[in-house]
Amino acid sequence: MIADGDGAGGAALRDKVGLVTGGASGLGRATAFALAAAGAEVVIADVDEAGGRAVAEQVGGHFVRCDVSDLEQNEAMVAFAVERCGGVDIAYLNAGVATGCGIGEDFDLVKYHRANGANLDGVVFGTHAVLPALKARGGGAIVATASLAGLTAVPFDPLYAANKHAVVGLARSLGPALAGDNITYNAICPGFAETKIIAGFRDQLLASGLSIIPAESVAETVLRIVAGGGTGEAWFVQHAREPQPFRFRNVPGPGEGAPSNPRGL
Repeated sequence: MIADGDGAGGAALRDKVGLVTGGASGLGRATAFALAAAGAEVVIADVDEAGGRAVAEQVGGHFVRCDVSDLEQNEAMVAFAVERCGGVDIAYLNAGVATGCGIGEDFDLVKYHRANGANLDGVVFGTHAVLPALKARGGGAIVATASLAGLTAVPFDPLYAANKHAVVGLARSLGPALAGDNITYNAICPGFAETKIIAGFRDQLLASGLSIIPAESVAETVLRIVAGGGTGEAWFVQHAREPQPFRFRNVPGPGEGAPSNPRGL
């Protein structure tokens, strides 16, 4: 657990360092402000240098350019945070993009690799890069941005759903795996939230009667996850609902007469 009983505001995260990827806009920007308001020193990472530097200046933090689809840039990002701030306690691996293609006639290899690089590789590489820094501090918290698309079928964008299902699976698996290092690992799964990803169809969402979730609501949930101390969870965020961990059903065990398998697989 990172925060104490002070809650998400005030000095709950005093002397903590928070690293935010995709921090120049949307959920990353809102979470950077929430972390700073809670007392944390914040490092903003993004490919958008102008936007990222502006957010860093506004929260009194630091900016480092990072393309999260590149492992070496992730490692350099963490090295910057450690050198500039002395370490990392919280990593919000948030950078992501819309897919822009499907499977079949509209498949585009360049767009596929771009989406996979940001949405999945960025989480895997960011995790790999930041783990040594968290262990050096005696533990910490990682929250990765997934989506409701990681919890359900998304026929209109199956590749995005595949990316986000993978992030959810990673969080559920790494949560218990990292418990011995005092590191919590969770995913956050918002519905349609105020980000660049919905820019191309935002008006259609509003016209259909759907409510767009404020980025600040997601940011508040990120801090709640960090403070809560749970691990291996996938928290949904939906309009007019209380955010909480999604309840997964257990996989079926072996049937009668099957060879004994203590793992139930």
